[in-house]
Amino acid sequence: MPWNRHAYKTAFLFIAALAVGAVLPAIAQAQSQQPQAEPPEPSSRQVMTRPVAPDAGGMSNADQPDGIVPSGGVELYQRMGAGLPPLPAEKPYTGPVDEAFGAYQRGLYVTALGKALQRASAGDAAAQTLVAEMMTKGLGIKRDAKTAAFWYGQAAERGDPAGMFQYALLLMTGRDVPADKKKADDYMRRAAEAGNSSAQFNWAQILISDNPGERGLQLALPFYEKAAEQGVADAQYAVAQLYVVMKNLPAQKKSMARQWLERAAKAGFDTAQLDMGVWLVNGVGGEKDYERGFDWLRIAAHRGNVVAQNKLSHLYIDALGTRPDPVEAAKWYVLSRRAGLQDPELEDFYLGINDEQQRQAIEAANKFRRS
Repeated sequence: MPWNRHAYKTAFLFIAALAVGAVLPAIAQAQSQQPQAEPPEPSSRQVMTRPVAPDAGGMSNADQPDGIVPSGGVELYQRMGAGLPPLPAEKPYTGPVDEAFGAYQRGLYVTALGKALQRASAGDAAAQTLVAEMMTKGLGIKRDAKTAAFWYGQAAERGDPAGMFQYALLLMTGRDVPADKKKADDYMRRAAEAGNSSAQFNWAQILISDNPGERGLQLALPFYEKAAEQGVADAQYAVAQLYVVMKNLPAQKKSMARQWLERAAKAGFDTAQLDMGVWLVNGVGGEKDYERGFDWLRIAAHRGNVVAQNKLSHLYIDALGTRPDPVEAAKWYVLSRRAGLQDPELEDFYLGINDEQQRQAIEAANKFRRS
C-alpha cells in the first residue's frame, strides 16, 4: 500500500534543509508534484532514472538499417539447432494460501471481497485490512470511507501492520474517525516496529518533529534506514542527507550517502535527482563529476523541477559538464522565472544576449511548456 509521502511535512523539510552545496545550493522543499515533461534527448551520458518495465517494447525492424534484423531472443536457440533448456522444477509451497488476496491481485474484486468479508467477520486482521482497502477504493463494492475506517480500526486492534499504518493516518487527520495523536503515534510506532516500510518512514518523521535537534535525527535514522532498505525513495533521500550532516557516524555510513541519494534519484524522486546533480557538481559525498551532475540536473529540469531548471541555466553559462549554449541557458532561465524563481545573475545574463538569442530562447521555452 502506498505510503503517505507528505505526512509530517515540516519534519521532512527540515531534513531537506540540511542538504549542503556551495556552487549550486540544494533546495529545501520537495518538488515531487511538479508537472511532467518529455524526457531529455538521449546522449552518450544519458542516465536511466527508472528500471525498464517487463513489458517494454523491443526494437522493431523499422528502427534498423535495411537488411539488419534484431535477434528474437530465445529464437536464437532454434537457429543454433538446439532445444530450449528445461525449466527448473518448482519448489512445493507448503504455506497458507490466501484466496481472498489472490483473487484481489487477479482483479476478481467481488470474489475477493466475499472471501475477505467472511474471514474479517471472524476476526482475521489481514482480511479486515483488505476489506477496508477495497471499501476505500471502491473495488467490488461502493466506496464507503466510514465503514472502511471501522475495518482499519479492527485490523489495527489485532496488530496487522498495514492496518495499523492506515488507521494511524486516519487518526492523525481526524478523517472518518476522531483525531487522536497519541493513539495515532502508538499505532504508527507499532506498525514501524513490525516492519511496515511506510510506517517506518512516517514514524521517523514523527520522531524528528517531536524531538528537535540532533536527538530527533538519532532516533529517526534507524527507521529511515529500514524504510530505505525496503525501497522507499523518500527514506533513501533522507538517509543520504543525514549521513552527510550527522556527527559521530561511522565512516562507512558516510561513504554511502551518495549511493542512497542515487537510489532515490533512479527511483524517479525529482528532488533527489536535483540534489544528485548538485552533489556531483559540488563534490558532496564524493569526487566532483560535472558531466554526471549536468545529466541529473537536466533530467530533473525536464521533469519540471524549477530549481533544477535554474541550476541548469548556470551550467550552460559556465560550461560545466556541457558546452556553453546561451540559448539553452536563457530557455531554462525563462522557464524558472515564469515559475516565480527570481535570479538577478541570470537576469543580467539574459539581458546581455542579443535579441535573436532571446527570441529563440522564448520560443524554445514555449515549446517545452506545450510538450
